[in-house]
Amino acid sequence: MSQHDALQFPVRVFGGPTALFEYGGLRFLTDPTFDGPRDYATPGAPTLTKTADSAITPAEVGPVDVVLLSHDEHPDNLDTSGRAMLADVPLTLTTPGGGERLGAKARGLADWESIDLERPGGGTVTVTGAPAVHGPGSREEVEPFCGQVVGFVLTGEGLPTVYVSGDNASLDVVKEIAERFGPVDTAVLFAGAPRFPMLFDGLPIVLDSAQAAEAARILGARRVVPAHHDSWAHFTEGRKELEAAFAAAGLTDRLDREWIGRA
Repeated sequence: MSQHDALQFPVRVFGGPTALFEYGGLRFLTDPTFDGPRDYATPGAPTLTKTADSAITPAEVGPVDVVLLSHDEHPDNLDTSGRAMLADVPLTLTTPGGGERLGAKARGLADWESIDLERPGGGTVTVTGAPAVHGPGSREEVEPFCGQVVGFVLTGEGLPTVYVSGDNASLDVVKEIAERFGPVDTAVLFAGAPRFPMLFDGLPIVLDSAQAAEAARILGARRVVPAHHDSWAHFTEGRKELEAAFAAAGLTDRLDREWIGRA
């Protein structure tokens, strides 16, 4: 087994931004979304339409130690079923604002703020809040429309470095993360190029496929697990576009074999 293979661990993507992985003996779940197809109408915001069922139910997920929630304000990152699930999870890490809204089991992480989690076999997993921008432009330009988001970097003694991007559209942010933590062993990159005609002239508010490939290059990522590219009507690029973009960048070998095998 190569050192590269030894650093890998299964990451299961269930649709939309929801993925499960075990790391350092702890089970992590990203952005829980388990509702069936439906519309979500929010006053003053675009209607979001879920188009497919999740590949799994909350009960089938099993025990979760930590939810990594990029933000709590949009139902395509935290839907009704996912919100209910948080009551059974000991810790939810999210934005500072989300930490205040979600109650005692939630904790917000500011940029580069870290928390150490006890591992079952001894030692700790460190989770660091990573900056993220949910749209094209600066935070000051984007957050009044799309809100605050956070990504995560997971590290620990003898463990691979893992980056979970959350709903980030900024390659400048990715460069900051690479400077502090690169090269990254596993990058869970939210992609899908979601667009709304009334926001930012229709530009993507999360990475498009070409940007995801560029993010992988910047991070020096040894493995990329794409998420957040299916199951919602406003996602405009899916698996086909991601595979084509990574091929064009000469990075097909970075794509997770299990993710490719689920095509």
